[in-house]
Amino acid sequence: MNPFKFGTIVQGEFFTDRIEELEHVRQLLDSENHLVLISPRRFGKSSLIAKALQQTGRPSITIDFMKVLSTEDLAAQLLSGVFRLHKMEKLKHLLTHFRIAPNISYNPMTEGWDISFMPLMEKASVALEDAMGLLQKITAPENRLIVVLDEFQEVNEISPSLAKQLRAIIQHQEGLNYVFMGSQESMMNEIFEKKKSPFYHFGQRMNLKKIPYADFFSYITSRLPEMAQEEKEKIATEILQFTNVHPYYSQQLAAATYNIIMYSHPTGNAVSEAIKQQVDEHDLDYERLWISMKRTDRKILTHLARKSNPLTDRSMPTSTTFSAIKRLVKQGYVIKTAAYELEDPFFGEWILQDKANM
Repeated sequence: MNPFKFGTIVQGEFFTDRIEELEHVRQLLDSENHLVLISPRRFGKSSLIAKALQQTGRPSITIDFMKVLSTEDLAAQLLSGVFRLHKMEKLKHLLTHFRIAPNISYNPMTEGWDISFMPLMEKASVALEDAMGLLQKITAPENRLIVVLDEFQEVNEISPSLAKQLRAIIQHQEGLNYVFMGSQESMMNEIFEKKKSPFYHFGQRMNLKKIPYADFFSYITSRLPEMAQEEKEKIATEILQFTNVHPYYSQQLAAATYNIIMYSHPTGNAVSEAIKQQVDEHDLDYERLWISMKRTDRKILTHLARKSNPLTDRSMPTSTTFSAIKRLVKQGYVIKTAAYELEDPFFGEWILQDKANM
């Protein structure tokens, strides 16, 4: 079996390092405090939290705010999370206290419960209060509930008043841990660092960075097929240089390289063949993406693909470049670590191959 995994939450033997971060999260969850976890997409936030939840053994509910449509939908999703933890029989008497009765039906396809609230804007806050109140009722001192709110930067997009409503409820709750995760640092800063924000300095902040080079290097070399150690180290170096140690894409390229070594018997450089294979597989996707982009965005992405600074391009006003970079970061095509860089190194390779100019 391929020893490298990407695209899903990584657990067990596939989990890469993060020993210090994992211990920090576990210690915080053992306290009465809340966690604000920030990093670009695909840096491993979800895998880190999933690993921590597994180790605590405590009940948890995870809500992806990218999939929340409204305040009443958030209430319904929270209630669905509670139903996954407890049987209907245990919850019946608690639901009788709801001021707005939820619509509950059994789904034989999923063998679970479909839950919704009528879309009544003037009653949405009531539905949320009741659903959040239920969280307080089911938690226990010896087995405290953990609530994970992923992509929390979307909270103000769902409803301008939602953050204020959530803060007003959470501040009175006891015996629960909340984990607020976000992939847009600037938007998360607005929520947790702006003094006028309801969540100003709420929870302990943690910025998840890339896995240290040495740790990832050891992880890759230890999992490559049997060969000379120097060859393993050469392959690991090439992988991490290409991906700039991005967690997701390093796993993806390592997995593709492993398959080529094991099953394709490469005549040349296995990493180069794996890179070409990944770029070719996504050629049409990259072409469609490129066609949909503005010319300014294309210029900036080309600079980043060449590892050059787009702010040095005098053909565009600096303000225009800054605005475009900010937009590309929000869209997820560019990330900011020590500097701005392309989120997807394979897309960068596609650009450098002049396919963008076809």
